[in-house]
Amino acid sequence: MRTTTSRGLQPNVLGTFDTIVMAVAGSAPAYSLAATTAVLFGAVGYAGPAALLTCAIPMFGIVLAYARLGRIDVNAGAGYSWVGRTLHPFLGFLSGWALVFAATVFMVAGSLPAGTLTLALFDADLAASTPLATGVGACWFLLMLGVVLGGARLTVRAQLLMSGIEMAILLVFVLAAVAHRGRAVAFDWSWFGLGHFHGPEGFAAGALIAAFYYWGWDVTSNLSEETRNSRRTAGLAALVGVGFVFLLFVAFTVAVNVLLPADGILSAGPNVLAVLGEEIWPGVGGKLLVVAVILSTVATLETTLLQVTRSLFAMGRDRTLPAALGLVHRRWNTPWVAVAAVGAAALVLFAAAAAAGSVQRILSDAVSAIGLQIAFYYGLAGIAAVVAYKSLLLRSAKNFLLGGVWPLLGAAFMLWAFVESLGELSTTALAIGLGGLAAGLVPMAVYWRKGSDYYRPARLDASRALAAADESAPVSPGARLRDKSYATDF
Repeated sequence: MRTTTSRGLQPNVLGTFDTIVMAVAGSAPAYSLAATTAVLFGAVGYAGPAALLTCAIPMFGIVLAYARLGRIDVNAGAGYSWVGRTLHPFLGFLSGWALVFAATVFMVAGSLPAGTLTLALFDADLAASTPLATGVGACWFLLMLGVVLGGARLTVRAQLLMSGIEMAILLVFVLAAVAHRGRAVAFDWSWFGLGHFHGPEGFAAGALIAAFYYWGWDVTSNLSEETRNSRRTAGLAALVGVGFVFLLFVAFTVAVNVLLPADGILSAGPNVLAVLGEEIWPGVGGKLLVVAVILSTVATLETTLLQVTRSLFAMGRDRTLPAALGLVHRRWNTPWVAVAAVGAAALVLFAAAAAAGSVQRILSDAVSAIGLQIAFYYGLAGIAAVVAYKSLLLRSAKNFLLGGVWPLLGAAFMLWAFVESLGELSTTALAIGLGGLAAGLVPMAVYWRKGSDYYRPARLDASRALAAADESAPVSPGARLRDKSYATDF
């Protein structure tokens, strides 16, 4: 189906632990909490834990969908390839485009808190300057751009260091929050229920914001061509990563609800973790959590760059975007043209953000717009998994539940949240979210007319793909019998 270039990505660079770290870093625990807690509280009040929980259940359905699709089609384009080969190439292209557009917008939304918080470590007045914060954030972005350009091995080493320190700080503060005696309000189990939402639209808006928290774990699928035993590793790492960050997100959201007053949460904006840290450990805690957020932001810039450049690489390789995007650097084994293209586009957005106003407003609109894109391409992937495995779903109850019902419910939830939230979002968020999707129609039409083989796909069918994988694998008969669970795992 795809037209190849002279070189591919470097295989077998990432192991299982590396890939789990990438999944966690992709979801960016500290950054997501800092950038989104106040936004979520503004949308649903004390129902933040409920939004995270109700979004986590269908999100696991999408994780299962990705795990199963990755078993039958190892492709750096992930959903772009899977949706195109099961539903329709047009939908597949838009799925890949949604990820590329969302990730490019995130370069600014992710870098702004890094810039603001870096300045806040030295001078709070400097942090209030949007142009200055944008400039510092752009420097962090360029640093990560260089790391990603340097190859997968360098990227993994940098990620292990940054994420390791971040996780240590966050876990210490989870324990400290439990032991802290000061309370702004009493803990209430109703925060995990549906009673605090303002109708279906309010619930959908909360779910869309919660989806942004989790977004990024799917970097494991975009790295599948560079992962050892990726047919199993990518899906397993995503499941472990999403489970881990879910627990962290809920713990910190409850801590914020309990320890900070409502007006304090809203006024803190993207500095909410620093305020929480000061409440727990005055004088030191705020700065430590700021360091965690900076590390998390830089780490997730790296994983997002990996996602978008691998997606562009796959699209260039298939000639659905300029073929140069599919070129791989001879020494570093990275798609260097895609890296350069993303860097140039992001720097243009940095310039626009510097003149756009407050950091908090930019973050709010960007989070909502990115949430639309996420819901769109996750929803399509969930449907694609059911279609690809349709001939295997009735072979066992486990296969029916984990391969059919759960991914389909996840897809339905994501697409419902997409539609329902349209009436709740600001004009700017809608313009970015829907306008970004619509912009993809132009290159799609151009390269379809040029005759890319992507638009004449070999259909993706799980039963045939798994049979072919079994026949090509050099395993003993006993191992082959044990591997019949291949079709039903996850």
